[in-house]
Amino acid sequence: MGATDKLGNAIDDAAGKAKETAGRMGGDRDMEAEGQGDQAKAQVKKAGENVKDAAKKLMGD
Repeated sequence: MGATDKLGNAIDDAAGKAKETAGRMGGDRDMEAEGQGDQAKAQVKKAGENVKDAAKKLMGD
């Protein structure tokens, strides 16, 4: 996984956590759920990148 992808995923995850926390503190369940969704999306992207990295290792690239 490239450094740019890693950083982007970390930023997306942190933004999702912040949104979830703000929603929880403000009693906004929609915002809280949206933050959780953002975190899940970042985790899926990270998993996809990990699969690509593993495939590259297997192929010898």
